[in-house]
Amino acid sequence: MPRYFITLIVAVALFMETMDSTIIATSLPAIAADLGEDPIALKLALTSYLLSLAVFIPVSGWMADRFGARTVFRAAIVVFTVGSAACGFATSLLDFILFRVLQGMGGAMMVPVGRLVILRSVPKSELISALAWLTVPALMGPVIGPPLGGFITTVFSWRWIFWINIPVGLLGIYLATRFIENFREDKVPPLDVKGFFLSGIGLSGLAFGFTIIGQPLFPPWFVVALLTTGAISCVLYVRHALNIPAPLLDLRLLKIPTFFANIAGGFLFRIGVGATPFLLPLYFQLGFGMTPLQSGLLTFAIAVGAVAMKTTAAPILRRFGYRPILVWNALVAAFFIMAYALFTAATPHAVILATLLVGGFFRSLEFTAINTIAYADIDEHEMSKATSFASVSQQLSMSAGVAVGALVLEFQRAGRESHEVLASDFTLAFLIVGAICASSALVFMRLPKDAGASLSRKAHQLGEPDKQPELVPED
Repeated sequence: MPRYFITLIVAVALFMETMDSTIIATSLPAIAADLGEDPIALKLALTSYLLSLAVFIPVSGWMADRFGARTVFRAAIVVFTVGSAACGFATSLLDFILFRVLQGMGGAMMVPVGRLVILRSVPKSELISALAWLTVPALMGPVIGPPLGGFITTVFSWRWIFWINIPVGLLGIYLATRFIENFREDKVPPLDVKGFFLSGIGLSGLAFGFTIIGQPLFPPWFVVALLTTGAISCVLYVRHALNIPAPLLDLRLLKIPTFFANIAGGFLFRIGVGATPFLLPLYFQLGFGMTPLQSGLLTFAIAVGAVAMKTTAAPILRRFGYRPILVWNALVAAFFIMAYALFTAATPHAVILATLLVGGFFRSLEFTAINTIAYADIDEHEMSKATSFASVSQQLSMSAGVAVGALVLEFQRAGRESHEVLASDFTLAFLIVGAICASSALVFMRLPKDAGASLSRKAHQLGEPDKQPELVPED
């Protein structure tokens, strides 16, 4: 079977997840109004999903090795689809958050395991193109999501934005059953149960604690307790992981410069990018008085720019190399995020569309470089660990972006009698998240000049072998 066909099958799952995320971001004000909640309080629906991913992603690699990629991938789609359907029946903020957590449990296994299938099937010299092919169909989610979410929310009900995942999920289940082999590792170490609980408590405690700072939903002592518990658990996990042979998240991988760049630099870059799906719909709807449909028709331009970039990612990276692209392109992408602060209600929509379109192109190029360089120097037997580790970092950084953006808005409206969100509140938010995004260039500067050489065709033509993992297929 052609390698890219399996890539497209995995992309069905990624399409469903990305479309879900962009649709809910566009519809947050309408959901908040229907549930009788503050729109900014609905950030809990975004972060609860991302936190669920962060807790359960670490175990995804081990489960794929132990039970088989197809088994885990297919079960994950089922859980995600059921959770999505349940979100459509939510009647309160608590219901909504719990169902989003269930969705996150499915997403935690769905996308990382699918990516692992591709990483184990494609030579490193073809990895850039393969992952670009993966994200092209997946990026149709953000293209379709904002206008579709705005249309459904405006014309019908926000509940249908979750129910439309059901047919997509059923298609993914069929394709996985029909075409994906149940690859697994022959020898799998025991599950690091202690590490699973320590990392889950630590990561969720810190991320959720920072998210609810300033929220009247929780007393201050509860926030402090969450942050303290999370910090202590993370410290205990680090000590635990460095003293056992097979930890759930192997911190020793950070000694590899290219993988460290993905984790550290990628984390900073994604904070800025992760904040924009939360900030932009609120900016356009609460600040400029747009409808969800109008907002969605503007924000979808980011994804259009991202799709346009995918066909040029491989030649650009092969022409200029990883380090220059990662450094300079991070600054360019950050500049466009900061430029959002210049929008006003009088700004022509054509100017907004052009800014979002070009910005989407550069940020997608950065994502392609960050995502692929993570595996440039990873051995095959460590691929599942690296995939889980990178996926955890990715989801936490996106959650941190939402938290940072929301905190700035909370600070801006603090003390205001009306407690309303104004368009001027977003200026500082975009400048701060853009600056954090730009700081990732400092990490990428530390990369060696030949970073990512194993991913280029030139390295392949010079005779560098494409090692393949020893896997055991199961029917």
